[in-house]
Amino acid sequence: MGKIKVLDEHVANQIAAGEVIERPSSIVKELVENSLDAGSTRIDVTVEEGGLQLIRVTDNGSGIATEDCEAAFFRHATSKIESGKDLFHIRTLGFRGEALPSIAAVSKVECVSAAETGGLGRKLIIEGGSIKAFQETAASRGTDMTVRELFYNTPARLKYMKTIQTELGHISDYMYRLAMAHPHVAFSVKHNGNLLLQTLGNGDLLQVMAAVYGTSTAKALLPVQGENADYTLKGYVSRPDVTRSNRQGMTIVMNGRTIRNYAVSGAVMSAYHTLLPINRYPIAALHIGMDPSLVDVNVHPAKLEVRFSKEQELVRFIEDQIRSILRGQVLIPQASRPTPKAAVVQERMELYRSAPAPDALADHPLPEPPPPPRIPDERDTVSETFQAPEQLPVGAARPDSEPRETARSAPPVEKEPYSGAAKEFREPVRQPVNPYSQKQAGSREPAYPVQPKSGLSYDKLVDILPAKEDAAETIPAAPQFPRLDPIGQMHGTYIVAQHENGLYLIDQHAAHERINYEFYYEKFGKPAEASQQLLVPITLEFTSAEADVIRDKLPVLEQVGVYLESFGGGTFLVRALPYWFPAGEEKALVEEMTEWLLAEKKSVELTKLREKAAIMCSCKASIKANQSLSTTEIEALLDRLAACRNPYTCPHGRPIVVSFSTYELEKMFKRVM
Repeated sequence: MGKIKVLDEHVANQIAAGEVIERPSSIVKELVENSLDAGSTRIDVTVEEGGLQLIRVTDNGSGIATEDCEAAFFRHATSKIESGKDLFHIRTLGFRGEALPSIAAVSKVECVSAAETGGLGRKLIIEGGSIKAFQETAASRGTDMTVRELFYNTPARLKYMKTIQTELGHISDYMYRLAMAHPHVAFSVKHNGNLLLQTLGNGDLLQVMAAVYGTSTAKALLPVQGENADYTLKGYVSRPDVTRSNRQGMTIVMNGRTIRNYAVSGAVMSAYHTLLPINRYPIAALHIGMDPSLVDVNVHPAKLEVRFSKEQELVRFIEDQIRSILRGQVLIPQASRPTPKAAVVQERMELYRSAPAPDALADHPLPEPPPPPRIPDERDTVSETFQAPEQLPVGAARPDSEPRETARSAPPVEKEPYSGAAKEFREPVRQPVNPYSQKQAGSREPAYPVQPKSGLSYDKLVDILPAKEDAAETIPAAPQFPRLDPIGQMHGTYIVAQHENGLYLIDQHAAHERINYEFYYEKFGKPAEASQQLLVPITLEFTSAEADVIRDKLPVLEQVGVYLESFGGGTFLVRALPYWFPAGEEKALVEEMTEWLLAEKKSVELTKLREKAAIMCSCKASIKANQSLSTTEIEALLDRLAACRNPYTCPHGRPIVVSFSTYELEKMFKRVM
């Protein structure tokens, strides 16, 4: 007698339930997706005790015909596909026919549905996969599915369910995403009688995101829209100053289906690039439309993961669209000020001083305060739209404008240059030319950043503020960085500046770091022109295992101008490196680059190494906090910052500039109420 037997229908459904029904949120997902496939415009979800006691989904869709009610709970019974060819053109959320029998196998299900508007429908009651009742009942058009006592007949599964709050969190998270995926559907979600979510179903995605994340977050969202021959993209992304600590704020919708896809999420992160701090993630809701033949949704039991046939093209499309939107914004965050609580002051009784009579006040009214004097500004004679600064060397006079001092009402007080201890830097290979001479002003050769040995004198500004080279790529036009008039310096760390729109605080280290980053990133693109032999090689020591990895990746280092030579065992000699490496930091930089290469388990991308190396160099070559700058140096720093492609964040994603609007300042001083 053979040992292999065909399992009966009930056991097969319980096994399938182990794959399809992981937790209460899985049931909510399957039932709500069925409602959406039925063309519902309103879906109400009611949950009790995290979904373990009750899950009820009511919709106004097309309903289930009388003759199909019982067949809907058969395994692999579906109305959404008919043949294998349909799997390559799936337009519905469900198609396998596994959800309803799997749910019915591990719970007590009551299904009331009507396909007509006559007020008569059918009620089907199933417990543990067995039909208990099937009868006519009064019902409006649509379907009402009720699931009670989940996993009542599988105690092992029930025992390992998480807390009610955890299970509720999974349910609400999925419903939030589904509401953003279908803003034209009115959703409501209740738990133990408490309303968790309610949307209007008017098709406005921004209103749905306001209901999910709050109105203050919704106001910081930027619309995204684009299309090409294969894809369409629309949705919203947050400004870089509105972030989350994980990726849960990113919702990706493909043809109406919420999905998880690492490549698409990575495209969103790449679009922000250095605009985000480390371990911070944006809020996004993106709708991707494409032909169903370009995607395979039949690769995951819960249909949460998909495979794209043109994934790289999609990634580039999404990245380009989001990046173009971010480049078109002025990303200076407003300084947030906590609202002070109103102090309760006990009323005092004046015992020895009488208040003046009202008539006396009427006879001698208080004079009204004069209006604040208007500060003359050179912008009064030009357009309010800021014109892009010309690519001039630092400190060179602008031919079409007066010196900055003539436009400033209160020039900042000159400060003594910083004369504290500075690191020793080597002399460059070639003799630098004075950047402020007439000959150098028209040259395209940028000066390289070298820290001065003592104070930051005017003649050496070019050393810390490298001239910007022409970018090889075409950057779309973006709103110009505001022209800031410096007022002074705070704690040797923050530059205080003014603009017609308000007050600005600039982190001098972050600003210089951004300037140096863009300089070094361009330089690392042409390492062959800058690499020079060292008279005294730098020695690096590694373990034997690390040395084997380094030997395989020596060609990668050579592509950024760093040449290492094996010296036996785990020892390497640095024979050559770019001359514009920050002096005194060469060994530390090469060590950090090799450590990063050792940490990269996969093949190393040259663009990633180029970026990492630029970030390392920019941080070490930048001016630090508690370092006093003169007025001329501050002006030069602001000019170079305004010329950057992204003057809003440092390479690590921290903000460079924070603004206080004139209105906020007037509110602080009670000039406006």
